[in-house]
Amino acid sequence: MEKQRHSFKGTIGFVLAAAGSAVGLGNIWRFPYLAAQAGGGMFIVIYLILTVTFGFTLLITEIAIGRKTKQSPLTAYRVVNKKAGWMGTVACVIPAIIVPYYCVIGGWVIHYFFEFASSNGPQAAADGYFNTFISAELAPIWMAVIFLVIVTFIVIRGVNKGIENFSKVLMPILILLVVAIAFFSLTIRHTDDDGTVRTGLQGLAVYLIPDFEGMTVGKFLSVLISAAGQLFYSLSIAMGIMVAYGSYLSDDTNLSKAVGQIELFDTGVAILAGVMIIPAIYAFGGREAMSANGPGLMFIALPKVFAEMGRLGGLIGCLFFLMVLFAAVTSAVSLMEAVVSSFMDRFGLSRLKASLLEFAISLAGAVIVCLGYNKLYFEVTLPTGAVGQILDILDYFSNYILMPIIAIATCILIGWVTKPSYIIEEAEKNGCKMGRKRLYVVMIKYVVPVILFILFLKSSGILNI
Repeated sequence: MEKQRHSFKGTIGFVLAAAGSAVGLGNIWRFPYLAAQAGGGMFIVIYLILTVTFGFTLLITEIAIGRKTKQSPLTAYRVVNKKAGWMGTVACVIPAIIVPYYCVIGGWVIHYFFEFASSNGPQAAADGYFNTFISAELAPIWMAVIFLVIVTFIVIRGVNKGIENFSKVLMPILILLVVAIAFFSLTIRHTDDDGTVRTGLQGLAVYLIPDFEGMTVGKFLSVLISAAGQLFYSLSIAMGIMVAYGSYLSDDTNLSKAVGQIELFDTGVAILAGVMIIPAIYAFGGREAMSANGPGLMFIALPKVFAEMGRLGGLIGCLFFLMVLFAAVTSAVSLMEAVVSSFMDRFGLSRLKASLLEFAISLAGAVIVCLGYNKLYFEVTLPTGAVGQILDILDYFSNYILMPIIAIATCILIGWVTKPSYIIEEAEKNGCKMGRKRLYVVMIKYVVPVILFILFLKSSGILNI
């Protein structure tokens, strides 16, 4: 066990690391789809409002718990309240479940980056290519191992030399790539065989302009819940990550200001991801093509768009998957760190031993997930109605069951057991002022738990909105 707990050297390092955790695959393959399908600009406005209320509440709570206890998620909750130890266990289990399948998806990203970098983009865009690749027996496993080795190397390097330094390099490059590709996407002009002309700017209008056609109370609530769900999953909340990162944060850091900067980074990249993807998809396929989501969007729909661009498409595809790779790495690093720091604090392991232990666990899990597309293949219908297999089951159980449970329990713990003053006092340490203080009290006690409970009912299939 480390004699002195490491810490981020500065606020910017913490903000970039936390933002890197938040800016992941969910921002890139889920936010644009939801925004386009759920009212365009209306979804974005609701998302922004929820960011500074709902998101702020959960973010500052978890970061403050980490900084106040100076403990990882596995042990921090027990420090807050002796009866809350189970919350720490679940908060550690969640990232432990996610890391293996996240590494598998990260391996897919590496494979597609290599394909476009070696001028094989048209081949990667062919019908059936993605399913053929992920169902292969060895290639996906090797790609997952490469991704896992990269992530483990960064975590082994530690808080300063690893997480902080890599975040300071990767995050600015990621943002530059997102801005550059988004700008290019707006310049696209495509003519169909029948002479129909569509442009990236028309796609931008579909993305940003609110669509009130057929708007009802039920539809509005559906958009609200979709935006809240996206925010919940994209801010790295209820995964132990922000507790772990908060434990490395200096007492001199202004928590309210730091959380505001994380909100800005995450929301900005999410919106830019839509500007990057939706105009291009619309220009080449119209509204019908915008129905793709998740892996179908990133590994099937977008490669076809890049292939339609000709030679320039190879370069854009290469840059796009490089950007996605950076986003996936920064998120995976934070997930692994939540587990590694927990092993260190609970069992007294060195960072190297804890990292290698988590590497072994994640490797075994990643192999099983990869085999789920061939030797261990089976299908199951999830409560959401989607049909999936091993990866989808792990994703559903961690994201839609355990995460809402921990988030709701955290609201009860802080809002009603220890009281909001527990977090407010930490946020106002050393003369700092906590902005949105009154809002925080109302949100943590009443509003956030209700929203989370509705999300839980919806994801479990009990409530259909």
